[in-house]
Amino acid sequence: MSAVPPPASVTRPALVPPCDLPQLLPGWVWLVGAGPGDPGLLTLLAAHGLMQADVVVYDALVDERILGLAPAGAELVYAGKRGGKPSAQQRAITESLIDFARQGKRVLRLKGGDPFVFGRGAEEAVDLTQAGIPFRVVPGITAGIGGLAYAGIPATARDVNTAVTFATGHSADGTVPCTLNWAALAASPVVVFYMAIKHLPQITSNLVAAGRSADTPAAAIAEATTPRQRVVQATLGTLHQAIAEAGLEPPAIVVIGDVVSLAPQMMPQNGG
Repeated sequence: MSAVPPPASVTRPALVPPCDLPQLLPGWVWLVGAGPGDPGLLTLLAAHGLMQADVVVYDALVDERILGLAPAGAELVYAGKRGGKPSAQQRAITESLIDFARQGKRVLRLKGGDPFVFGRGAEEAVDLTQAGIPFRVVPGITAGIGGLAYAGIPATARDVNTAVTFATGHSADGTVPCTLNWAALAASPVVVFYMAIKHLPQITSNLVAAGRSADTPAAAIAEATTPRQRVVQATLGTLHQAIAEAGLEPPAIVVIGDVVSLAPQMMPQNGG
């Protein structure tokens, strides 16, 4: 009889193995992506930084289990930003990062997804530079990649598309961005919209008017990669109604393109 292998908890390596990773130094700010939700999608460098932080300034969509990686004495500062809801002002958030760093703290700014993908990380990086605060950017898995994968929708598939476009459906003033090139978006084989649920009827209308077929497969993925993930599949023309009937609410991403049709052929066993 073969021996029973030991539990994974006995054989697996430490959470952050010795990889010659950089240290989070006093007076520094790390802009860190926490990924789309599942704590398992956190990078090693992100976890490494969290375990050294004196202060963690975190967003609304960061899983509490990720915050548990911070030292017991670390200060956790909530800076939640949710569309349509009372949120911390960006200026105040950035000023707090600068103030903590000038106090000699090890500061970790923890943002959902990737800091530089519709995460306002670029604004914070510019302000830190102007203030003379040293910083590091730690990329994270964005919902437009991780969320699609957990829903069984590949961002690219060799026989389906050779390009994918990421766009925001919600500008800083709460409207559909006026700078979007609708003809280019309509021509892109796959488009992933962030923060698009509120304005989906207008987005759909603009895409169809620019030449995209209303019969194009489409899906919305809410609370992607979390145990609460929900997926609604329809067509571009019927997705808004399907979302309403399902009671789907933000945070959610919308994907439009033939890759959505591949989902029924794939049954990923993520989460659980």
